[in-house]
Amino acid sequence: MSGILQLLLAAKDVTTNFFVEYLIVGGGGGGAGGGGGGGGYVTGTNFIAVKGTSYTITVGGGGAAGAGTPLSVASAGGNSVFGDLTAKGGGAASGANVHGFAGGSGGGAGAEGTSNRQRAGGGRAANQGYYGGNTVHYSPPYSAGGGGGAGGNGQDSQSDTQSGNGGIGAASSITGTSVTYAGGGGGGMYSTSSGTAGTGGSSVGGNGGGGTGDPAPTAGATNKGGGGGGAKNTGTAAAGGSGTVVIRYADTSPAATSTTGSPTITVSGGYRIYHWTGNGSITF
Repeated sequence: MSGILQLLLAAKDVTTNFFVEYLIVGGGGGGAGGGGGGGGYVTGTNFIAVKGTSYTITVGGGGAAGAGTPLSVASAGGNSVFGDLTAKGGGAASGANVHGFAGGSGGGAGAEGTSNRQRAGGGRAANQGYYGGNTVHYSPPYSAGGGGGAGGNGQDSQSDTQSGNGGIGAASSITGTSVTYAGGGGGGMYSTSSGTAGTGGSSVGGNGGGGTGDPAPTAGATNKGGGGGGAKNTGTAAAGGSGTVVIRYADTSPAATSTTGSPTITVSGGYRIYHWTGNGSITF
C-alpha cells in the first residue's frame, strides 16, 4: 500500500489507524576471502497501520559462505520485509582476485595476488548500510577487505599482513533493550601461517580466518544480520546471520487481531512489541 493512500486512510479514520515504529534487518552476506556485508538496516516511526489490513513479514536468511580461493563468490543475504518496506540482504564477499558485491552493506574484496591492483569492496543500498572494504595490498601473505556494516564502511586491507575489520553495526532499542545489528564480517587472511585476519564489526559480524595460528572463520550473528567472516586460501569461509523484523506501537492502541510466524509479543514501557525471527504476518 502506498504511503499516500495510507495517509488518506489515516485522515479518514483517526480512531482506528495508528503509527507503528519498525526495525527491519536483512540477512548478512556470506564470507569468502573478504568479509560478508551486514544486512540492510531500515528503521522508522511513521508506518500507518490500517485496521483490518494484513501485512506480510519476511525475515531474510544469512548468505551461504564461499571460499578464499580465486574466483570464489559467497551468497548475498536474503531481504527482510514488513509490508511495503524492504531491508536488502548483505552483499556477498569475494574470493581472491575478485571485487566484493553490493547489498544492504557491501561485501569485502578478496585478496589480490595476480595483477597487483586494487579490488573494490561492494556497494551499499542507500540509507541502509555502508561499503565493503577494498583490497589495497598485494604482497604475501595477502590480505583482504572487511564487509561493510550498518554503522560504517568495512576496512580496507590494512597492510600485507593485516586484513580489514568488518564495519560497525547500528544499535536499536525498539525491543526495550539496546541491541546492535548488521556488523560486517572480518576479512580472511589468504596465508595459512602468517598475518592477521580481520575481526567482525561490533561483535555481530563474524571474524575472519587464516593467518598466524590459522583460526577458523566465524558466522555472522543469528537474527542480527551479521556478515560472515572471510577465509584462508584453502578453507571455506563462514555464513552470514539471519535478519529480523520488529515493530512496536503505543499500548493505548489495540492489540493485533492475528499474527502468524510465532512472533515474540510483549507489552512493556508503554508499547506493544512484536518481534519476528521467521516469516509471518500481522493483522491489525
